[in-house]
Amino acid sequence: MLEVQNLSVRYREVAALSDISFSIKSGSLVGLIGANGAGKSTLLKAMLDLIPAQTGQVFYNRKPLKQQRQKVAYLPQRSQIDWDYPVTVWNVVMMSRTLHSGWFGQISRQSKEIVCEVLERVELYELRNRPIKQLSGGQQQRVFLARALAQQADILLLDEPLTAVDKKTEALMWNIYHELRQEGKTLLISCHEWGDTLDRYDQLLLLNRHLVASGTPRQVLTPANIQSAYGTSIEQIDNRDREESLFC
Repeated sequence: MLEVQNLSVRYREVAALSDISFSIKSGSLVGLIGANGAGKSTLLKAMLDLIPAQTGQVFYNRKPLKQQRQKVAYLPQRSQIDWDYPVTVWNVVMMSRTLHSGWFGQISRQSKEIVCEVLERVELYELRNRPIKQLSGGQQQRVFLARALAQQADILLLDEPLTAVDKKTEALMWNIYHELRQEGKTLLISCHEWGDTLDRYDQLLLLNRHLVASGTPRQVLTPANIQSAYGTSIEQIDNRDREESLFC
C-alpha cells in the first residue's frame, strides 16, 4: 500500500498543494489528472522528497517512502531532460543500476543482463549505441521507461510519459503498464489523455491543488467534479483541441 497523508506544498506565499491524502493498493494502475497548474508534477516530486513539503508524509507498506527510495522509479517530464546531452541509449539505461554498483563500482553481469532485457522489452536493443538526441520523441520516451524498468522498483511514478509519442510507442507502453500491474507493481501516471483512455486506469486522482476526487473513472469523472477541477463541463472539453490545452 502506498499512502499519502496530508501533503501540502507552498511556493513562497502560493499554495501549490493543499492537504492531499490518498492511498493506492499494490498492483494498481492509477492516473493523475488535472488542468495546467493543478499540481500534478509537484505532487510526484513532493512524494519523492525532490521538493520540500510544508506538511504531510508518504508511506509505503507503513514505512516512510523517503527511507525506501530504492523501491521507487521516477520518469520526469520531457522538458526536464537535456536531449542534447552526448550519451547513448545504453548508458542512459545503465545509469539506473548505479544504486546497485555505485557510481565508480564495476558493472555486474546481472546489471548488463537487466539492461539488455529492458531494452528488448521497449524494442530499442538494436539502437542501444545510438545517441539519444538522434532518436524520435517516442523512442526517447521508451529509453527513459527502460531506465525506470531497469531499477526493478516496486513503485513507478511517471510524469506525462505519453507526451510526443507515436501510436506504436503508445501501444507498447500501455502493454508494459498492464504487464507491470500484473507483476504487482504500483504505477502512478500523470497524464493528459481524455476520453476512453481514462477507463484503462484502475483509479483516478483528480487534482486542482487539492484532491477533488479519487476513485474509479466512473466515480471521478462526474460533471460536478469536472466543473470543480477545470471550471468547465465535460461537453466543453470533449473536443480534441480543447483537450490538449486543458490537460497536462
